Amino acid sequence: ISDPTMLLAVGLSLGLFLLLLIGVSVYFLWRRRGQRRYQEMVTMIAPFPACTTPILQSNQRSRYRPHEIPFFLPPRFKPTLRSEEGEKEGWKDLSSTHRGSLTVGSWYPVGSVRASLYWVPDVSEGSPPPGRAVQLCFSVAYRHDNEQLYVSLLRLSNLPKCFYSNDTLADLRLLPDDRRRHKARARCRGRDPEFNDSFVFQVSGVCVSESVLSVYVLSVDRGGRHHAVGRVLFPIEGELGEGGRLLWRDLETKDKMQCSGLGDIQVSLNYSPSLQRLTVVILRARSLQIHTDTGVCFQVSLQIHTRVVKSRRTPVVSSGADPGFNHKMTFKLRPSQLDQTCLSLELIASGLTPVGVVVLGPFMYARGPQLQHWTDMVNTPNELVKQWHGLGKPT
Repeated sequence: ISDPTMLLAVGLSLGLFLLLLIGVSVYFLWRRRGQRRYQEMVTMIAPFPACTTPILQSNQRSRYRPHEIPFFLPPRFKPTLRSEEGEKEGWKDLSSTHRGSLTVGSWYPVGSVRASLYWVPDVSEGSPPPGRAVQLCFSVAYRHDNEQLYVSLLRLSNLPKCFYSNDTLADLRLLPDDRRRHKARARCRGRDPEFNDSFVFQVSGVCVSESVLSVYVLSVDRGGRHHAVGRVLFPIEGELGEGGRLLWRDLETKDKMQCSGLGDIQVSLNYSPSLQRLTVVILRARSLQIHTDTGVCFQVSLQIHTRVVKSRRTPVVSSGADPGFNHKMTFKLRPSQLDQTCLSLELIASGLTPVGVVVLGPFMYARGPQLQHWTDMVNTPNELVKQWHGLGKPT
């Protein structure tokens, strides 16, 4: 009985050894073949030939601009182009249809690389201005040929200590046309988080001088809660060079954006496209610099172009530094009228004379936080958007 068992064990051992040997042999053959293919691909890339003759003839004109780098393919990778006639002519040589006049030996031009698109300013070249305010470093460049605005978001400086361990986000918008927005996340944490991201906005040369770049910075804690750090509003004015401008700007913090000598008002806006209804809620006011015994109220006027369509008032409440209103009012408004409409909120004390005013609306009527509040309402339909605004002197 022991002899057949021993023979079976020896046979199984030999079989397993042979399978292992075959597997190792196949692995080394496959690896050797892969290295041979890699060496063949390396040898296919020939060195750039020496230019014994001028690249551009004197009677030829280059189609490349001064800040563009020509891009060539070696002869082994000769490009082909599909003919418009399809199957009749088949594939034809790209070099015969190429409009460029640059040729180096038998190498073929296929286009150019714009160095300015890959230019990132060196932040170490410019240190932040002195001060303790939170500052944002970015660059702006505009190309008139393709009507594109290039924004490079670099880093923050002097971030508050309570945000050191949080993730930092940035929301970029180009106002007043807010159809496109970009978001960036900092690559590191700490006092000076870095972004090193670039974004492109498509905007015509006529509208670029009327646009405002908005960068809203948020801090996200471990629980996912968002905390506002501040905002930068940069008007795109004047001629912007294609090389970009390295800029440092102080962030408008929450306290600075709400600072007003006459007081502040908290307003909630909501727009429903399906109902064509604009809802305005006057919540409360604070730090009002008004002393009267007759009470105060707010008058909200809906204005389209230069015509006041409808006006509504809140109930009169007792005057004080921080009165509460909590009054809701609605207006009928079509979606096509959002870019032509504004809301005028007037604080009325004794009599009918307004003592403070704030205007909310698109770029035609408002700037800064008032414009941002209106834009957020348009971009988030059917949602309440609440914000504080400082009262200004009525004109």
